[in-house]
Amino acid sequence: MSWTKFGLWQQLLAVALAAYLLPLIAPLILFGRLTRELQSTDNTQIASTIAASTALLIFRRVTAYPGARALSFIVPAFSTTFGIAAVALLLLRVPYSGPMLLTGYVASIGFSFLLGFLDQRSQGGRFYYVPVGVMRIVEDVPDVEWIELMEPNLPRDPHAAIVADLRSNHTAAWERMLAEAAISGIPVYHTKQLRESLTGRVQIEHLSENSFGSLIPALAYRGFKRSIDVVSTILLLPLLALPLLVIALLVRFSSPGPILFRQRRMGFRGVPFDVLKFRTMKDRPPDSEGDDGRAAAITLDEDERITRVGRFLRKSRIDELPQMFNILRGEMSWIGPRPEAVALSHWYEKEIPFYRYRHIVRPGITGWAQVNQGHVAALDDVNVKLHYDFYYIKFFSFWLDVLIAIRTVGIMLTGFGAK
Repeated sequence: MSWTKFGLWQQLLAVALAAYLLPLIAPLILFGRLTRELQSTDNTQIASTIAASTALLIFRRVTAYPGARALSFIVPAFSTTFGIAAVALLLLRVPYSGPMLLTGYVASIGFSFLLGFLDQRSQGGRFYYVPVGVMRIVEDVPDVEWIELMEPNLPRDPHAAIVADLRSNHTAAWERMLAEAAISGIPVYHTKQLRESLTGRVQIEHLSENSFGSLIPALAYRGFKRSIDVVSTILLLPLLALPLLVIALLVRFSSPGPILFRQRRMGFRGVPFDVLKFRTMKDRPPDSEGDDGRAAAITLDEDERITRVGRFLRKSRIDELPQMFNILRGEMSWIGPRPEAVALSHWYEKEIPFYRYRHIVRPGITGWAQVNQGHVAALDDVNVKLHYDFYYIKFFSFWLDVLIAIRTVGIMLTGFGAK
């Protein structure tokens, strides 16, 4: 949910002024006097203003995606940028005031919450729809208020937004109304695009150039993303070496069997590879008879094969960390559609149309489907998961990856979707 009542420049001005002025006048409010150590004050005010403005820009980009609750992202966004600002001031060895920087941090968050609260009060989850064409969105998205337009007249609601099937043949009266709405500044949404925005899913019903043309990910970002994957993994491996060793020993002594679990999975461009995980189940033969290995590849709710240590590792997603070596080999990314076992992937490709197109990007340790849906195996659920994967591919970008990374941290703490 993004802020709409206040424009970007209004928000930037308000938050930047709060970050710049309040650290200066806070001593006057608290102690009845101004504290003015010129050099440290100027450095702190500049750092605070840059951190607050950057946080607001990041915040707006990330919360533009579905499932991002605006107010819940304020603290992480500002904490990150102010933390970086504090580290930069320390490394540069310039004079600064810690209390003033903290005051700017608190003031920026306070003003952002105030703006967000005022904006949420001004918005209603209400859409007026034209009853022409395919309007399945009304049944598929029940969390908002849908109001049918009985006649081709503009709604008098000052916060109105109109939804229509713009590919349908409308009468001249409806077309004039839609044109007048656009001229008057009333948002007019195509039902398919709004559905994607509200649900975070892209549904493909038939093969067409337009649909799959939009599903080709940005090639420039794909190269940049690969660089981020490699550099971040190289930096993290030394830091995680000791924790990984401790986990390996726990797995080794908790139950008989190898430390690492290897499974053949379908990867980038449909090329199979061996995924690495900490073993979380009792050791078993790699494949079963009679079902092409599908049964062994599916993890059930409360699966009795899971060990006590394995249950914790799966819930916290720590069992996925060995896949950092898959990232270095170019087989995976930190973020992308989760790779399925080869046996399951072949089965899904036979049963679900267009399933194979999810392999157009590298599979990931976490992904858009994982933070929205969790682990699934039934065909109907996998079909929904595919819609999440297509959304990720269609809107493939740095900011969507940032949102997924932030939500993944919350999932690691709550264990959402683990089996």
